[in-house]
Amino acid sequence: MIVRPRRLRRTPSIRDMVRETRLSIKDLIYPMFVRHGQGVQDPIPSMPGQFHYSVDTIVDAVENVHELGIPAIMLFGLPDRKDPTGSRSYAEDGVVQRAVSAIKRRTPDLTVITDVCLCEYTDHGHCGVLKDGDVDNDATLALLARQAVTHAAAGADLVAPSDMMDGRVAAIREALDREGYEEIGILSYAVKYASAFYGPFREAADSTPQFGDRSTYQMDPANAREGVKEALLDVEEGADMVMVKPALPYLDMVHRVRESCLLPLAAYNVSGEYAMIKAAEEKGWIDGTRVMMETLLSIKRAGADLILTYFAPEAAKHVSP
Repeated sequence: MIVRPRRLRRTPSIRDMVRETRLSIKDLIYPMFVRHGQGVQDPIPSMPGQFHYSVDTIVDAVENVHELGIPAIMLFGLPDRKDPTGSRSYAEDGVVQRAVSAIKRRTPDLTVITDVCLCEYTDHGHCGVLKDGDVDNDATLALLARQAVTHAAAGADLVAPSDMMDGRVAAIREALDREGYEEIGILSYAVKYASAFYGPFREAADSTPQFGDRSTYQMDPANAREGVKEALLDVEEGADMVMVKPALPYLDMVHRVRESCLLPLAAYNVSGEYAMIKAAEEKGWIDGTRVMMETLLSIKRAGADLILTYFAPEAAKHVSP
């Protein structure tokens, strides 16, 4: 007897009936960039279709995102000035803080997540304050906690520490609770690798380190067990969700963390992954829409509950509600 799995691939209807993994618009989180200024909506050259917005223009863009059915955005900020401690990251009138307030006034039902890190705000481009040429882990924690509290005060629904300092989830949780923001959740960049796939983002966020790299605090791409350890440590410290970043080169880590952790799991389809697809599409080498959908489906199939992706507005037109 010949076993015939093709019977269940015979028609689109049958294939849909037996499909194991489904991608929904509710799975998508859209990363967006807000910068100092007025009337800004500038294209990001290395990320076709993405923009720098000022506070006054991002509220309109976010409203359009919300109307597509995308449930959440992630905000990254580019400040008016930088200094060694990234002080504009935790200023009450900082660009992210002002943007969160404006967005929540216009689209209160949209979930607003804010990136918590210092790299966009420091003049040296590292994710924390420096001591003797390296990032001082423990001195950075207080500043990250302060930043998270100002985001919560502005109306953020979730804060997302991306810095990879040891102990930052606990420090942020303690600060939020102390200031009366017990209901604000933490989406931790728990498993974040020192990846070359961040290049376009660093241009977009103006966050390239001025010297060295981030290998002393972001993870070694060779390590898998360590990634599971990082995720479980953040769970112990009080994270409400965890994230693997990047997504495509680390689908094995998405699966490993999914198998080890009961919390909701996000994966970040990062700027380099996005830019490569867009560049190949522009060359006519691939069907961009099909590759986009196959990419997002693979991340969901690996075990992600949520996907941060610059494709979100485009993908929203091709996925189920």
